[in-house]
Amino acid sequence: MSLPPTRPHEQQRPDAPTVPTARVEPQTPALGNPALGTQPAAPWSPHAPAHARPAGDTTASTRPVVEATEARVAPRVVGLLVAFLGVVAFAYVTRLALGTVWGQELDENALAGSTFGKGTLWKVGEPVLDVVSNSFVVLALGGAILISLLRRRWGLAAQVVVLVAGANLTTQILKHQVLERAHLGVLTERPGNSLPSGHTTVAASVSIALLLVVPRRVRPVVALLGAVYTALTGVSTMVGGWHRPSDVVAGLLVVLVWTALVLGLTSASGIDRKAKHSSVGTAVATTLLAVGTAVSGALAAGLLTGSVELFADRGQDVVDYLGTASAVVAATGLVFMVSLLLRQSTARGRAES
Repeated sequence: MSLPPTRPHEQQRPDAPTVPTARVEPQTPALGNPALGTQPAAPWSPHAPAHARPAGDTTASTRPVVEATEARVAPRVVGLLVAFLGVVAFAYVTRLALGTVWGQELDENALAGSTFGKGTLWKVGEPVLDVVSNSFVVLALGGAILISLLRRRWGLAAQVVVLVAGANLTTQILKHQVLERAHLGVLTERPGNSLPSGHTTVAASVSIALLLVVPRRVRPVVALLGAVYTALTGVSTMVGGWHRPSDVVAGLLVVLVWTALVLGLTSASGIDRKAKHSSVGTAVATTLLAVGTAVSGALAAGLLTGSVELFADRGQDVVDYLGTASAVVAATGLVFMVSLLLRQSTARGRAES
């Protein structure tokens, strides 16, 4: 009885040449179709590196995030440029209001026209002005510093101190030691200089100090609220006959200069570590401030040039009063819009390469 032929894997002839065999790796089953008997794949974590993420995964946010490590140069340069332009604007307003007949007459007309509606408006304006005091400055500045320290932003704490102290000291020195109102024959009940407005400087500086120290997502809300509060304070000083409109605008410009200066020198602790490239809140707040500035500015221009005939029957004093009050609102909106954009841009750092 003959034996069956021997299979190659069971027996090999001694004289047969050795043929190398290729190593066959096991096939990985397709995702979603695990092979019987294989262990399930480990669950994917959203914190896994990008190359380890499954294709088509949508659990992670697609919005780009910058891991900021150092400040960018361009926003700092823009901040310093804004500070310079603020100084130029302040010099122009001061020269116009204190050294020209037209500027002095406009201020005096607005001051005389403040009696219009004062009985009603003062009920709102007086409580707003009563808030401003030395204790208010201390509490507001202390709150801003506390927020900085709780967020471990030591440089920001120093920035807000420089901003608030610098702006308010500048206003007081300029008003009492440097600036004088020229005697140009314009009749006035207040011959002394009152430019810049101290109340407006306080309101704007503490509002922007809070804008600097709060987290990025909260800044648009703080900017809007700060603009409303500062505008109310500035207009209230006009309603009460405490300040001329140029005083209020000058106070706003002093704060803008110091804000742009400290933001142009933003320290590392002022950078947002993870700043998203888009911010709906910033866009909305900027749009609202821009629209408010444009509308108020257009109304101011129309009233002061006579192209908008509102309250003309009340006299030129009332028209100038309402026109300059609108200009104050427009200037406030512009200052806070620029401050918000500067803060957001200087807070967005560069990623480490």
